[in-house]
Amino acid sequence: MLTAMSRPIPRRFLFGTLAAAPLAGSQFTRAAEQYVHARKVLLWESTRREFREALESGALKALIVPVGSTEQHNEHLAMIHDTASVTLVAQQAALSLYPQAMVATPVSVGISPHWMDRKGTLSLRRETFLAVVFDICESLTTHGVKNILVLNGHGGNARPLAEAMPDFRQKLGINVRFNSYWDAYTPEIIKKHMETNKAPAHAAEFETSFAMAAFPERIHWEGVDYAQAKPRLNIKDPGSARDDELFHREAKLAATWKGEAMIKIAVEWVAVRLRQMIAES
Repeated sequence: MLTAMSRPIPRRFLFGTLAAAPLAGSQFTRAAEQYVHARKVLLWESTRREFREALESGALKALIVPVGSTEQHNEHLAMIHDTASVTLVAQQAALSLYPQAMVATPVSVGISPHWMDRKGTLSLRRETFLAVVFDICESLTTHGVKNILVLNGHGGNARPLAEAMPDFRQKLGINVRFNSYWDAYTPEIIKKHMETNKAPAHAAEFETSFAMAAFPERIHWEGVDYAQAKPRLNIKDPGSARDDELFHREAKLAATWKGEAMIKIAVEWVAVRLRQMIAES
């Protein structure tokens, strides 16, 4: 369980490092005597000896494979947001279960053809994306992993992954499951914490609140003038253009406390999901 006395929440996601920095007043910490270094649950920060020994000892029971995107997040959020957010949730959930869970290297480009008229977005074809996720799961299965949770942070990935899971399970022969981290949010939870009653609406109140709580350095309001930028956006679909402007306005409703509350709920939900998977195996 994550408590007010626990570890500082990680606030920077960079490939090769996921550094921890203090978050004043945060509930995302563990008691000092229970402290586990953040890298201990990150596959890409571990040595082969550490991973091998964790598996061979039987201590390591499950892996989380985070999948996100690199795509436009309106005028103010970094394009790595989906990948950074799902990786943070995965890491915090794995820490709460240490040493039973680890986090595999995230898939940082997803299925985003619907955003390709916003410059900067990267997108994979459905078949390419699913092949990459499957190959990662197959690699872990080859090493002896028996439980894998594919945890998603990007809407465009959700349906393809859900539809692919029966095939994944049949081919891999292990307990592999799929969820988006926002599966944690009931309508009541969303209504309680979001003025807009929306989560995870794109780059709006929810995602901006998440970034404020977890990695505020990825929010860049400086120089943003939506009215001035609007004529140059060239968004093809009129409905999507209206949503884009609406989400820009709704992002101004974001607050750190909202992000902290929603992160905590997601982390605890994912931890419960992992415990269920481990118990099944």
